[in-house]
Amino acid sequence: MANIKSQKQRVITNEKARVRNADVRSELKTLQKSAATAVAEKSKDAPKKVSLAQSKLASAASKGRIHKKTAARKTSRLMKKAAN
Repeated sequence: MANIKSQKQRVITNEKARVRNADVRSELKTLQKSAATAVAEKSKDAPKKVSLAQSKLASAASKGRIHKKTAARKTSRLMKKAAN
């Protein structure tokens, strides 16, 4: 553990961010799987699920939870599946 007060504060802040980012990434994985499954099954709510996943990916990228190119790649792959 650090001896410097500001570093102790950073350790706490970094842990909070790590937990928050992990939660967001987990949610994104779930949304992507759900959308991909809906598309594969040709479900009638597939467009809604794809749209929601796309929106959440963009939101996470804009907030810095995931890298913007990662979001673009995942969105692109999801849209490619939806188009077929």
